Amino acid sequence: MSQSTTRTERTDAPPPAEAPPAGPRGLRGHPWLTLLTVAVGVMMVALDGTVVAIANPVIQTDLGASPADIQWVTSGYLLALAVFLITAGKIGDRFGHRTTFLVGAAGFAATSAAIGFATNIQTVIAFRVLQGLFGALLQPAALGLLRGAFPAEKLNMAIGIWAGVIGASTAAGPIVGGLLVEHVSWQSVFFINIPVGLAAVALGLWILRDVRAANAAKSFDVPGIALLSAAMFLLVWGIIKAPAWGWGAGTTWLFLGGALVALVAFALWQTRAQEPLIPLTLFRSVPLSAGALLMVLMAFAFFGAIFFVTFYLQNVHGMTPVQAGVHLLPMTGMMIIGAPAAGAAIGKVGPRIPIVVGMLLTTTAMYGMSTLDTGSGTGVMSLWFVLMGLGISPVMVGATEVIVGNAPLELSGVAGGLQQAAMQVGGSLGTAVLGAVMASKVGSVLPGNLAGAGLALPPGPQGDGLKQAAQLGITPPMPPGTPQQAVQGMATAIHHSFVSGMSMAFAVAAVVAFAAAVLGLLTKRGTAAAGPSVHI
Repeated sequence: MSQSTTRTERTDAPPPAEAPPAGPRGLRGHPWLTLLTVAVGVMMVALDGTVVAIANPVIQTDLGASPADIQWVTSGYLLALAVFLITAGKIGDRFGHRTTFLVGAAGFAATSAAIGFATNIQTVIAFRVLQGLFGALLQPAALGLLRGAFPAEKLNMAIGIWAGVIGASTAAGPIVGGLLVEHVSWQSVFFINIPVGLAAVALGLWILRDVRAANAAKSFDVPGIALLSAAMFLLVWGIIKAPAWGWGAGTTWLFLGGALVALVAFALWQTRAQEPLIPLTLFRSVPLSAGALLMVLMAFAFFGAIFFVTFYLQNVHGMTPVQAGVHLLPMTGMMIIGAPAAGAAIGKVGPRIPIVVGMLLTTTAMYGMSTLDTGSGTGVMSLWFVLMGLGISPVMVGATEVIVGNAPLELSGVAGGLQQAAMQVGGSLGTAVLGAVMASKVGSVLPGNLAGAGLALPPGPQGDGLKQAAQLGITPPMPPGTPQQAVQGMATAIHHSFVSGMSMAFAVAAVVAFAAAVLGLLTKRGTAAAGPSVHI
């Protein structure tokens, strides 16, 4: 094929798969190698979302960071990721998803190196924010590249494998992070991204074929980007800080109310902009709107509830981070197996049935986890983890297909950004809301559990500190000379209080998961089967 630019227009159905062009570039655009390439890139981003959590305590000690500073290491990354995702999708639609992917992969690796060499917490935070921006470029671009490389009848399988990589990488984070922190250093958690990022760039230069819609907008809706970014920032930051400020606090409502105002202003502007960032006609598609809300509810239930599992395994059962990660392998394994299988099933019967069945399995798993106690064994935990992995897989694949497949071709990147933004907002909201549920329950049962052990909740700040420790299942050190019976009584009271709060959080997550199952009835296969025009 010549070096000059050629354009392949697709209309109602994709053309038959063409043989890869001969010569040195014969593998460029190969569907399965494209999948391998984008999987390497998104694996880096997904792994980073959980692996850093294991390193945070060591970073705090090594750099002398305050609790507020160390919170920014995670919050700054998630905030940048959530705020920039939809704009990043628009960048891919405009400049091509191949270029966007390569810039994202290279930038993610470079900022990871900068974090590893940082000598103070301010530098770590600054480059974590930049890392989130580059991560936002990667994920919508990956979906756009998959849509351009695969014919419609194989796209679901590709998205299934892609989702399996994300799920496996997310769940593997505690194991990888635990091994690196325990046996190497906290810096190695970031340095590991360098070879992975370089591999993604090398494969991308060799394999990826540029993908963009022929009629994509040629200019950017700058006011729209500013208003949407402001709305996402106010919303996500308000959610992140609500547990510390209090859900009824004026500051919390100021941020959440500001997010609503900015979102309304954005919607009004989109009706007047010449080339809007997100044409509101996009949401006339009921399946697409249902898919976006479904992704929010799924992430709320899954990421919000699973947040407590690592504390349950480590602080209540006394496991190391690596042991806790190993105990999560049943869920990881089912996601690796379930996502490609879900993609195949969705290709045959459409997304509705797999999504509904998946959310019902997730509901069952959430309810089962609400019955765990301080003495629950590996067998019963593994049962609920298996159901969780099997339930989440078809939802991640199906909701992605519904959102991206029902969007116009020229907005495929924006749709990919919308899918990822919905997941980030849902996960942040779930962690905050279920954390508040946990805190309320722990605060109400801890005094009684302490009294049952012959102890009393200390007054003032000391008592508040004990409640906060109990919300994570942590037993604070007792003064020297404290009788062993009192030490054991304190640990038992805190663990029982934590489990009571966790059970309440999982019960709420089960209700949200069931609501998502009902919403899944509104989904259907995407009508925009045609892939975007391809520029080589």
